[in-house]
Amino acid sequence: MQVALIRYTPEPEATVAAAARLCYSRVGAMEILEKTDPAQVEKLLNHLLSSGHLSPFEHVSFTFAIEGLSRAASHQLVRHRMASYSQQSQRYVSFKKLDWVTPPTVQRKPELASAFQGLIEEVHRLYGRMVEAGVPAEDARYILPNAVCTNLVMTMNARELVHVCSVRLCLRAQWEIRELFTRVKAEVEKVAPRIGAELMIKCDRLGYCDEKESCGLYPTREGAGVKPAATGGPWL
Repeated sequence: MQVALIRYTPEPEATVAAAARLCYSRVGAMEILEKTDPAQVEKLLNHLLSSGHLSPFEHVSFTFAIEGLSRAASHQLVRHRMASYSQQSQRYVSFKKLDWVTPPTVQRKPELASAFQGLIEEVHRLYGRMVEAGVPAEDARYILPNAVCTNLVMTMNARELVHVCSVRLCLRAQWEIRELFTRVKAEVEKVAPRIGAELMIKCDRLGYCDEKESCGLYPTREGAGVKPAATGGPWL
């Protein structure tokens, strides 16, 4: 798997700070940017994050080129709808060469790994025969497995990245999507270290696991003695 940050909002953390200060300022965002130094930016970002005022983070976006992700993982990824995706099409791309992902649990069992590889290669041969016989790639693709690799471009704003990492870096998330967002976090940290530091599992922030069952890293809410917040109903 390869993950590269190919575009991002210039001066992302300063942009968040300027957007936040604008709400309470008589002057415009450009003047705020000129008068805000790095120390003030970090202080303001810390305040926004600690108080849960996250809307200013929506003004900053990051675009990633992702290669070598399995279709199984990409199907999980696109469930995060507050993002934009452009994915390699199996309708219009004919796969003369096929790459795939073998799960580590399969790799550790040589006999199963060999059978896994053999079956995918057999499927690929049949796929090639169908395409050569005039079957459209969009129909031949029906036999391709979830293990087949795909390439895509993903754009998310910083607020959504904080949310997605809070669940996809969790030890209970599947290994491949966890690896993806570990790499995403590393890319963000290069250009926006304070935002990158906030890309963490939610239990690191809460101090307990709010799922029904914990992976063991933190106690559940009940185990930590934390009472659930009162709400007016399931839709709030």
